[in-house]
Amino acid sequence: MKNLHIIFISTILLVSCSQNIENKARKIHDKALTIDTHCDTPLRFMGRGFNPGIKHDPNQNGSKVDFIRMKEGGLDAQFFAAFVGQGKRNDEGNQAVIQKTHNIIDSIYAVVKRNSHLAEIATKPEDAYRIEKTGKRAIYIGIENGYAIGNDISLVKEYYNKGVRYITLCHTKNNDICDSSTDSTEYKGLSKFGKKVVTKMNNLGMIIDVSHISDDAFYDVIKLSKAPVIASHSCARAICDNPRNMNDDMLLKLKENNGVIQMCILSGYVKTMETSAEHDSAKAAWKQKYPHYSNLPEKEKNIALEEWYAFNREFPAPLATVSDAIDHIDHIVNLIGIDHVGIGTDFDGGGGLKDCFDVSEMGNITKELVKRGYSEEDIIKIWGGNFMRVFREVEKLKER
Repeated sequence: MKNLHIIFISTILLVSCSQNIENKARKIHDKALTIDTHCDTPLRFMGRGFNPGIKHDPNQNGSKVDFIRMKEGGLDAQFFAAFVGQGKRNDEGNQAVIQKTHNIIDSIYAVVKRNSHLAEIATKPEDAYRIEKTGKRAIYIGIENGYAIGNDISLVKEYYNKGVRYITLCHTKNNDICDSSTDSTEYKGLSKFGKKVVTKMNNLGMIIDVSHISDDAFYDVIKLSKAPVIASHSCARAICDNPRNMNDDMLLKLKENNGVIQMCILSGYVKTMETSAEHDSAKAAWKQKYPHYSNLPEKEKNIALEEWYAFNREFPAPLATVSDAIDHIDHIVNLIGIDHVGIGTDFDGGGGLKDCFDVSEMGNITKELVKRGYSEEDIIKIWGGNFMRVFREVEKLKER
């Protein structure tokens, strides 16, 4: 009986402790301005009739973000990425990608306008705080892949004037700006044109995003940029050895720059995952069938996407956990301090964890941070304070 009594008391204490963590996390999550600096949801706006103003089931169509689930997950602000895959680097390719980028940006404005009771476009740091008070979601715009400007420097200002507030300098392949972290060496960093792009972005007050770029390109950016930079969706290479992640020396240089790394929750960047033979086989077959997916016409791309979602439903990939992801925050904080880390999910571009599968479960990140002893002040910095500091500094340093 004595042992049973001890077990009963221990269970009560554990339940009470868990409830205290839940309550504390909920209060902090509600108090913080929460911002996710990268999702690829606009890919769904193009010719697919996707309405972010209604709630979607992520298990049915793979959708990770809509305005309803943003509210459920307590996410106040989101950067929608105008993502463009790397295509031909010639006049024809450049003209096509410029048009596509404008179309994606226009689609973001259109869906926000159609759902003006739920969301509002934001362009300045203070916009998110103002919009949050109205109960709406603040939507910022970034461009993923500097291929969107081809080799025309004037387009940087054109996109800025259209509301774009960061550009990810490249994607998985080299472009006219720099080498990618997942391609061969072409420039050994930034190209001559890329250096002009960095300077132009500084002068305009546009945030430079170093996610996806090669290590050498990162060091070139750090040497050249007069403003802090961000990695909008990257993790720590010391925890997960992926070339997309940042090594410790890069993190130290980011601290010197006063920038911020926004922890990504794409499982392959979080943890070396166990393989699933069925999933890997289906994925390989899909890639073989659609080797140039990014450059397909919209109708064909939609068909390819439906096939992608179908095999992912049938053969889901193994996923990392929130705890695995917070290991990256622990490492970054221990190395460079609490002021240089945030969150950029990469939802709808591969992001998603077992227990943070879509935007409605963002509160689980806060809960894990509380469990690990992060203070309210720390968590507010991680969820948006650090990024907004960089955003303000970038604006302050622009040419008047």
